[in-house]
Amino acid sequence: MRQLTINAQTSVAYENFLRYSSEAKIILLHPDSRLRSVIMARLLGDSDLNAFYYALDLDDICLANFLPSLMGTLSRQHVSFGRQINVLPANVFDDPYKHMDVILRAFIAELSELGDGDIWLVLDEFDRADLADDVKRFVERLSYETPARCRIVINGRTLPRMPWLSMIANRQAVIIRDGQIVRENIYGMRNATDASLKVLSLGPGYVFLDDFLIDNWEGHLPRLLLFFAMDRPEVTRNQICETFWPKLDIDSAVNVFHVTKRRLHKAIGMDVLAHDGRYYRVDRDTPFYFDAFEFVEALLEGRHGDPAEPFELWQRAAKLYRGPFLQGHDDGWILERREAYQNAYVEALENIASIWEARESFELALHTLIRALDTDFRREEIHLRLLRLYMQLGRRAEAVAHFRKLERWAKTNRTALSGQVRQLFSDITA
Repeated sequence: MRQLTINAQTSVAYENFLRYSSEAKIILLHPDSRLRSVIMARLLGDSDLNAFYYALDLDDICLANFLPSLMGTLSRQHVSFGRQINVLPANVFDDPYKHMDVILRAFIAELSELGDGDIWLVLDEFDRADLADDVKRFVERLSYETPARCRIVINGRTLPRMPWLSMIANRQAVIIRDGQIVRENIYGMRNATDASLKVLSLGPGYVFLDDFLIDNWEGHLPRLLLFFAMDRPEVTRNQICETFWPKLDIDSAVNVFHVTKRRLHKAIGMDVLAHDGRYYRVDRDTPFYFDAFEFVEALLEGRHGDPAEPFELWQRAAKLYRGPFLQGHDDGWILERREAYQNAYVEALENIASIWEARESFELALHTLIRALDTDFRREEIHLRLLRLYMQLGRRAEAVAHFRKLERWAKTNRTALSGQVRQLFSDITA
């Protein structure tokens, strides 16, 4: 009877794993999951799945070692794998991090040719690349750019140093523990109820200490360093230097980093950035509040929480979004996070609008959809919803005016409107 119970539990966990995996490009089996090995075994033994497996080697401590080993293993699992990669110039693999864009294009082309249907790339023993910042960046970039039908599964004994918050917000990643979505305490850190340090990243980027705004940063880098450190479970010094001072040699970058770190601690009045010999992280003994933690947890509750309270859950997420992530800055890592959080905010607004429509509160739904387009005007599906809602309310003139506005935008941005949009406009003016 006990064996039957265990089998039933693992079956449910695996079914949930497959269901949640359909929502993202990259799936992390949480290191604390008791069923990691069971789910991996079920995944690799599932004849209905097109899975390709690679267990990282002890030598995979950098991208130059990882890539040839990964590609060699995949070529043994699929006879055609390697046709795109093998024609790349040899010097590309001498410095793969420098040529990552070229390698990614070829690798993605290879994945696209690995049969029909969904493709599962399983990366096991991923903790062997703990110190390999370039390997993590490659996998992160791969998850952004790989075809929608590709899933990347990561299994290991540690939480990889990736920006999971923004990746989860963007429906790009899910973290699964024993068949359940991890909805809170994602980095093993949670917001303190009595936090003296409050870090608000959604908007211009404010930091408060005991409810007083900190403004004595001596430049913008110390403040951004704090946001960067809070963005991931932990970071290495090399990650920091590569992100903030990529054009400096490593010795110069390290010197500037230490100056920046001292200014950060001076501004806050405490040694907020802890170092354990290998990694930097926000000191867990410091009671803090980070708005991105609460925003992502609110999103996860909206997606997977109590279906009886969806409106309150989505409203909570929308209210936490005070503006674009670190508005006013245009660093590459900031722009990536900004788009992810913006997409999540629009998702919340779309869900709120749907609930207003279901309640026949059409004016409120209309107002909410306009807010969504003010945030991201590129969303054609929202334009369609808005035009239909105008027609439902008998506001034909406003529907025509909105279409003309969309038409001008498309012309300015050299974007073609779909046949569906033009057909709807024809129906409106018929």
